[in-house]
Amino acid sequence: MIPFPSCYNAYLWQTREQGALSLFWRVFAFIYMRGGEDLIRVSGISKSFRVAKRRAGFGRAVKALVSREFESIQALKDISFDIRDGEMVGYIGPNGAGKSTTIKIMCGVLTPDSGVCDINGRTPWKERVGHAREIGVVFGQRSQLWWDVPVDDSFELIRDIYRVDKAQYMKTRDELVALLGLEDILMTPARSLSLGQRMRCELAASLLHRPRILFLDEPTIGLDAVSKLAVRQFIRRINREEGTTIILTTHDMQDIEALARRIILIGRGRILLDGGLDEIRRHGGDAKTITFEYRGEVPSLCDGMDMLESREGRLAVRLNGDRCGAAQAIAHISSQVELLDLSVASPGAEELVAALYREYSI
Repeated sequence: MIPFPSCYNAYLWQTREQGALSLFWRVFAFIYMRGGEDLIRVSGISKSFRVAKRRAGFGRAVKALVSREFESIQALKDISFDIRDGEMVGYIGPNGAGKSTTIKIMCGVLTPDSGVCDINGRTPWKERVGHAREIGVVFGQRSQLWWDVPVDDSFELIRDIYRVDKAQYMKTRDELVALLGLEDILMTPARSLSLGQRMRCELAASLLHRPRILFLDEPTIGLDAVSKLAVRQFIRRINREEGTTIILTTHDMQDIEALARRIILIGRGRILLDGGLDEIRRHGGDAKTITFEYRGEVPSLCDGMDMLESREGRLAVRLNGDRCGAAQAIAHISSQVELLDLSVASPGAEELVAALYREYSI
């Protein structure tokens, strides 16, 4: 089994670096970027794919062997955003929204139809070798470990691909092994690792060359609760202590809530929203849910209250904050019945993002 993206990185290292910046501009870019300015600048990126039309039926399938029809699928439409040095950003959207296409362009795997992508002074698809030195990539459903060899041998092969100095490699490797608790599994083949163990090894492998930018695609997919917490803790630590810029794509909104201070929402190839959870909460409306336990007849609802549940002695409602606040709702219900208990809950990140998906029809 050939691992990905190690096979791709090996290819990059075997190709000739293109369009190297002059020494002056390299020094300038280094000083400028380390000053907390924009490390990643994406402006007006568009990307379409030409795909063959597939039609049902044997006759049409035979016809397609001779004459094929194609259509153009617009994956990205004029997307723009900036990411500062040391930021941790959640890049989210439903399946087919354009997340993976964006990440592949930022990694240098794909070339866009138009637009500008500047990452640490480089254009990824034009300067792939130099760019590969400064990024790490973890795909939750793909491995960069060699399947049939011990993990430590995979690490050594990755060191050779990135041409990391031996002393620096050993120092980084030992730090990562200690932080991620890999001591007991270094001599275990990747195929024998549990999903949680493999993901910790994938994280270590992506950081052996000390990249400035780390792309994480579904890093906790399929992990149990303990493994998820360990992975999240490690991601927070390298972002805080090493200043690693992290771009996180995931469908697990608990990952986003726990890790990302900023969220970029993409849908149908367009950037729909860019801000923190608080901004998304304000945009989506902080529709609180109140659950009442009471004694008496079923109370009536006031304008701005939507019933979620009603049974004897219990009532759950969702509030429309523009028309009915929590204090007003509680006063309205308590004027009709004897309240025994109540609880007020704000929507979680998952509910807020689901509401945004519905709002934008994506």
